[in-house]
Amino acid sequence: MDAISTSANLTDAQRIDWLRLIRSENVGPRTFRSLVNHCGSARAALDRLPELARRGGASKHQRICSEAEARAELDACAQRGVHLVAPGEDGYPPRLAVLDDAPPLLGVRGIRDVLMRPMIAIVGSRNASGAGLKFASMLARELGEAGFVIASGLARGIDQAAHRASVESGTVAVLAGGHDKIYPPEHTNLLEAIVEHGAAISEMPLAHVARAHDFPRRNRLVSGVSLGVVVVEAAMRSGSLITARLAAEQGREVFAVPGSPLDPRAAGTNGLIKQGAMLITEAKDVIEAVEPIMGRPIELREEDDEPLVGEPNGADRTQIIGLLGPTPILLDDLIRLSGASPAVVRTVLLELEIAGRLERHGGGLVSLL
Repeated sequence: MDAISTSANLTDAQRIDWLRLIRSENVGPRTFRSLVNHCGSARAALDRLPELARRGGASKHQRICSEAEARAELDACAQRGVHLVAPGEDGYPPRLAVLDDAPPLLGVRGIRDVLMRPMIAIVGSRNASGAGLKFASMLARELGEAGFVIASGLARGIDQAAHRASVESGTVAVLAGGHDKIYPPEHTNLLEAIVEHGAAISEMPLAHVARAHDFPRRNRLVSGVSLGVVVVEAAMRSGSLITARLAAEQGREVFAVPGSPLDPRAAGTNGLIKQGAMLITEAKDVIEAVEPIMGRPIELREEDDEPLVGEPNGADRTQIIGLLGPTPILLDDLIRLSGASPAVVRTVLLELEIAGRLERHGGGLVSLL
């Protein structure tokens, strides 16, 4: 059985099946988890995809990743020194593995042991001030000397400064695109230096070119691998604030470096402090805050082992779909209002999702596309 919460290594056949499933159309990390836990294995889920899509009202034939395509991707990864690791396997960051939307397979290049060490994320403005760059470098260097690995998104500005200052002690670059499509391209040499002592990770296929919506997806990994996230500089509409929000939703510590009220690059960080983020001015502040967390054991999430039972009848399906709309609704409310069993509701949601008609949000919220 391919339970996602397992700590055992996948077999070669299972890895092929997992890769086929996550690369199939309309299957994201949350859907992957639901399919595997409900159907019993990735292979069984692959067999059921056409039926689920049809029942969900798919308007066209769903693309399912073939075994040949999966093997070709694995071979290409091996040639590039990229390992596709699953939650619980060596090289899969333990704190990332506990998230509901953790990637089923994570492409890892570099020193896998680094990913098993405690990490602190440092993020901030791409158009950073000189003072911001200096502080990010100092903070990354001092945290590295204290034994922490620095995680960031390989972006210009604060990310770049944090990576460069922690290359020797260990840093992790979280990529928005695939390992063969580095963004920004001028950081290719920096990435090569990073993987000598640290690592680069991506959930995307090797040749995937990062698009606008891939960066928030990347940001959840930046916060997900970490004990906490430090925001050094951020304007009010900064992507770094998305990372901070995701960190809070994931139960991570959120730290913010205060700045001048006259500098728009500090407006976001000052706003975070007003909202309850911890104000920091030195590495010691971060270390003291995360030391108690480091002592807690990390357990992989409990799998949702309620099976898909039978096929919902027409009345159940009509009622559940009727309760859905563009406004997100809690799964628990959907179950209560529909009067159907949790298994029936989850089955209908899976059908809609595989058909490309459902969107899942954080906090157990779903909506109809």
